[in-house]
Amino acid sequence: MKTVAEAGVMRESRSMPPRAPSTAKSGGEPALRSETDGRAIRMLVFTTLYPNAIQARHGVFVEERLRHLLESGRVSATVVAPVPWFPFRHRRFGAYASLAKVPARERRHGIEILHPRYPVIPKIGMNIAPFLLYRSMLPVFHRLLHESPCYDLIDAHYLYPDGVAAVALGRAVGRPVVMTARGNDVTLIPRHAVPRRQILRAASDAAAVVTVSRALRSKLVELGAAAERITVLRNGVDLARFDSLEAGSLQGRLGLREPVWLSVGHMIERKGMHFVIEALARVPGATLLIAGDGPEERSLRALADRLGVSRRVRFLGAIAHAELRDVYNSADALFLASSREGMPNVVLESLACGTPVVAAPFAGAEELISTPEAGEIAKSRTAEGMLAAWHELWNRKPDRAATRRFAENLGWAPVVEAQCALYAKVLAAHRQPSAPGKQHE
Repeated sequence: MKTVAEAGVMRESRSMPPRAPSTAKSGGEPALRSETDGRAIRMLVFTTLYPNAIQARHGVFVEERLRHLLESGRVSATVVAPVPWFPFRHRRFGAYASLAKVPARERRHGIEILHPRYPVIPKIGMNIAPFLLYRSMLPVFHRLLHESPCYDLIDAHYLYPDGVAAVALGRAVGRPVVMTARGNDVTLIPRHAVPRRQILRAASDAAAVVTVSRALRSKLVELGAAAERITVLRNGVDLARFDSLEAGSLQGRLGLREPVWLSVGHMIERKGMHFVIEALARVPGATLLIAGDGPEERSLRALADRLGVSRRVRFLGAIAHAELRDVYNSADALFLASSREGMPNVVLESLACGTPVVAAPFAGAEELISTPEAGEIAKSRTAEGMLAAWHELWNRKPDRAATRRFAENLGWAPVVEAQCALYAKVLAAHRQPSAPGKQHE
């Protein structure tokens, strides 16, 4: 007997366009411009994870990749970044009211961004979220392609519900879909049976699947996705924006004494900042800077009070992305005690500023912290583990210039090159005849 959820998925599949056979082919990478008649590839970027006028850091990692793709001149794009529908703007409604204030259309860094609304059913609507997103966005995609039919492909970010909905939209409008996995969409959401099946179906039907780390690729294969269809393309770092400054002078200006620890990110349990505060309590004289905000701030402040280190923990609040360089440069180490990550931008940015990293042993940590200059990976995700890793790093005290040199291998240029080659391969396969005398749309 089928569960209600299973029945809902069956109804959803009947409402969506039929699955098309995969056109992905193996072989060499075709030249990019030969597949688009000498013009840049034109993309519809589709994701609910994208910054907006109200949430400036929401999905900034997606924006960063797109900005560097556009700067290459080989890609052009319009962003469709749906926002949950909510009718009221009064502050008593909290985060939902903020969503109501997001504009329907805006431009950021010269990029046109649309924020159409879609319905969200809190808690109980997880299994049908892709269907709700698909049905709401289908008229938007039809309108965009009617106004400008020359869009070549859909570039989707986050597998669920975004990627699942994007693949259905691609079938409906006759465009190939490249979807990128970024973290929880592989490590957390597939623990639920219905989303897992939808993710795997979308991964099979998409023209290409990208993961931002080898660890995510391995996990997706473990779930049942075909390994040969998955390409690893890590995030990059803007080496001009994030560079090394004189740490000592910054510490003096801020009234800090060595050693200075730093944590950057949203204050949620998964980030493990409580482990960092507990470790700090065992290092007299050290100062911890926390850049970010979130629901755990109150409990983290209480923990610092209880451990007697409140004067040595400075809560900086949310810091604009463009201003983070000085914060990284003021620290002797970045601490990242997360239970899971995709490809953490904070690590890339910190290394580019010459600041090494002390990280918990989450899957994929070794892909970035792979040399002594990059930092240390703790043996356990505990205060004791983070503390031991810190002592290893502090005793070694890697040269900040060496850390920066290591990071110079992590810039955007090779990522952009590989990403454009993948788009070209997808378009070449999409335009191949599937049978004599029959062409894909």
